[in-house]
Amino acid sequence: MKRNVFSVRPVFTLLLLLAVFGCQSRPTHDLVELNRVIPDIVLDIRYAGTDNFVGEVLYPSARCFLAKKPAKALKKVQADLKQQGYCLKVFDGYRPLSVQRRMWEILPDDRYVADPATGSNHNRAYSVDVALLDLEGNEVSMPSEFDDFSERAHMDYMDCSAEAIHHRQILRETMERHGFSGIDSEWWHFNYQGYKDKPVLDISIDRL
Repeated sequence: MKRNVFSVRPVFTLLLLLAVFGCQSRPTHDLVELNRVIPDIVLDIRYAGTDNFVGEVLYPSARCFLAKKPAKALKKVQADLKQQGYCLKVFDGYRPLSVQRRMWEILPDDRYVADPATGSNHNRAYSVDVALLDLEGNEVSMPSEFDDFSERAHMDYMDCSAEAIHHRQILRETMERHGFSGIDSEWWHFNYQGYKDKPVLDISIDRL
């Protein structure tokens, strides 16, 4: 009888190890690639090239990821905007913490770059940087360029064309209608609701 008990123990041990390592191998995030959720989304991932405020390539490829909930909400934004004669262009979504640290080295100003000590909501995959296009894919006027770290980027900046102010308002109102909120210093930056309790991630884009 004892022989049978001892012969079963290795089986239980093996099953336990498989359960433990199986759990560890599961993804520890819920990131989704944005163009799989929104096939018609236009991507202009500036940090995959040198046309950005750092002047360096920060991402290994021009792919964009968000957590599932903000990605699904952004899909609703896209549909809403199309009813108004516009569509989205995305500059950035999920950003690894290591990239955030490099940005902070270049511009340690928390009005424009989040301190990596606490992390950006981009690092949580709950922020997205966007602009408007018309339905033919042409850029529409906005108060400033993306990553313009001046007053022109502020939400309350009014020394620009009425058309640019109108487009900024359309973008903000539509994003807010679907659970996003903007920030005062960047018209293009929006956080999705529930971001405060999300973990900071540092998974390289090429590992997703």
